[in-house]
Amino acid sequence: MSTETLHEPPDFGHDPELLKRRQFLNRLSLSLSGLIGVIIGIPFISFLLAPLFQQQAKVWRTVGPIGNYKVGETVQIAVDDPSPLAWAGIVSKTSMWLRRDNEQDFKAFAVNCTHLGCPVRWLQDASLFMCPCHGGVFNQDGTVAGGPPQLPLPQFDVRVNNGQVEVLAGSSPLPGH
Repeated sequence: MSTETLHEPPDFGHDPELLKRRQFLNRLSLSLSGLIGVIIGIPFISFLLAPLFQQQAKVWRTVGPIGNYKVGETVQIAVDDPSPLAWAGIVSKTSMWLRRDNEQDFKAFAVNCTHLGCPVRWLQDASLFMCPCHGGVFNQDGTVAGGPPQLPLPQFDVRVNNGQVEVLAGSSPLPGH
């Protein structure tokens, strides 16, 4: 017996039945590995994507007595954004513009421009909201007056309840939504 025959690998290429079994087992192990990967990956993907599909709660937030706001005046107010994240801290506070149109009617606008989300400022003398980033201009009713924004400023519901002005606060609207 020569040493070459002891160390020669068996020739599987000529046995078609052995080749079929090997292909079957190879495909079976790859399929089972893929299935296990999907089963393990579903909880991780669900955890990452769940916040995108959860409806955020909206809560009426008191922003002060009705007497604090003058008719025709637009002021910036801060409210707590009802966030389900316990660690949100200071970022759970949001800002908005509150306008008093007459004795009982108020309008609240998001502080973010609908173009790219930059904070808009109110120019009292011009009665316009201006976005300093890209030149977006909004009328006092939140409609687009000029610049790149295509959508008006998002509005929040406002009510007067027992002499207190309340705003229906939810998550801050994203640009383009």
